[in-house]
Amino acid sequence: MFYLLSRFSEHFEVLNVFRYITFRTGGAIATALLFVFFFGPWTISWLRLKQGKGQPIRVDGPQSHLSKRGTPTMGGLMILSGLTVSVLLWGNLANPYVWMVLLVTLGFGAIGFYDDYLKVTKQSHKGFSGRSRLSFEFAIAAIAVIVMAEVGGARFFGFLWGGGEAIPQATSLAFPFLKELLVNLSYFFVVFGAFIIVGFGNAVNLTDGLDGLAIVPVMVAAGSFGFIAYLAGNAVFSSYLQIHFVPGTGELAVICGAMIGSGLGFLWFNAPPAQIFMGDTGSLALGGMLGSIAVATKHEIVLLIVGGLFVAETLSVIIQVISFRYTGKRVFKMAPIHHHFEQLGWSEPQVVIRFWIIAIVLALLGLGTLKLR
Repeated sequence: MFYLLSRFSEHFEVLNVFRYITFRTGGAIATALLFVFFFGPWTISWLRLKQGKGQPIRVDGPQSHLSKRGTPTMGGLMILSGLTVSVLLWGNLANPYVWMVLLVTLGFGAIGFYDDYLKVTKQSHKGFSGRSRLSFEFAIAAIAVIVMAEVGGARFFGFLWGGGEAIPQATSLAFPFLKELLVNLSYFFVVFGAFIIVGFGNAVNLTDGLDGLAIVPVMVAAGSFGFIAYLAGNAVFSSYLQIHFVPGTGELAVICGAMIGSGLGFLWFNAPPAQIFMGDTGSLALGGMLGSIAVATKHEIVLLIVGGLFVAETLSVIIQVISFRYTGKRVFKMAPIHHHFEQLGWSEPQVVIRFWIIAIVLALLGLGTLKLR
């Protein structure tokens, strides 16, 4: 909405600031933060009233977690509400990348909400069927990837986008450290992009197991990709850094800003001891959001570095399952890996803060790939 004010800048010069992505990103951060601060207490009270016993706690997990019984979940509703309102106010709504990232974010959020709803009403860890859940996730992700590739010039459906020759970069995989290397995946790019989005959505979901553990690394990753999106969408900066220019993706910095603002507001209530849990409603949506931004900006591999903490959490579960299935032995005392360190004697705040540090270091390494070409 505020972006439209820039159209009157020729009459009112002060309105020219709304043209700048940096200004609107700052506005998105502040708006989302204030929105969550204002509506957060009401949301927590409402969810506590509706949920009664709150999120079920694993009896086979760390015994310290049993004290969290009764804490409401679905806190992702706070984050997604603040993020959506902020983007609608500050984003350029004529930009298709904005709508595709919102489609993934809210679509995954809806899937997570249904999963949380089933867990709360049944007081069980068994929520949405895994196969059905993944099917819906892949469907949403595939639609987003197809549209983003078409906007970038893939021409899968040329009659929808004015025809013309296809642009190979739209369906290509870029590699950090190698400025010239592009591998054109053609139609397989849809499968690859959807896998990145779905995989990262579930990776963040696995990480969300301790108070404040997931939200800060998500904000760190969002800040990193807000910077990457701004650079990739700017012809001058992308040329200087020798990264691939993707017109229109700079606007995704506004979404990342809204994520940071709503995340900070949520952290106020999620800090130990948590008044509310993010739930699948938030973790699945935020992971999908990061994955879709990485696909749009052609930085899928960089996402694996910046979000390396989420990758490690996922690998720990995969390794544990495979090891136990084929050898009958567990590699970790408990998976995901943050529970392993709890079982080793680390307190919950130690695990959380040390994982935050790891997330920040990995984000700096990921950003370092922008210059090392």
